[in-house]
Amino acid sequence: MSARPWLLLIGAIVSEVTASLSLKAAIERPLLYVVVVVGFVSAFAFLGAVLKAGMPLGVAYGVWGAMGVVLTAVFGAILYGEPLTATMGAGIALIIAGVVTIELGSERAAARRMEGAA
Repeated sequence: MSARPWLLLIGAIVSEVTASLSLKAAIERPLLYVVVVVGFVSAFAFLGAVLKAGMPLGVAYGVWGAMGVVLTAVFGAILYGEPLTATMGAGIALIIAGVVTIELGSERAAARRMEGAA
């Protein structure tokens, strides 16, 4: 698979995390709701482009969702002083391990399909 789907997926992740972080700030600064709406619409547009580019749904959604959770938790701690405990760190590690496992499984399945087609 080319780098294009992965670059699009990064766009989806950044858009979603920006929208999520802006949602909390928009409570005090309502003008930021514009960033929230644009961010979420952009995230879904990017995600659709990722799927159109050929990335399997399970991988795309898994990476998008997991990285969204991880980055939102980390930046929530940095920007808003929200807690980031050792237990949460362990959860983040498990999320990353799960995403890696899904990606490895997807690569193996694709390799098996190629072998069967040859």
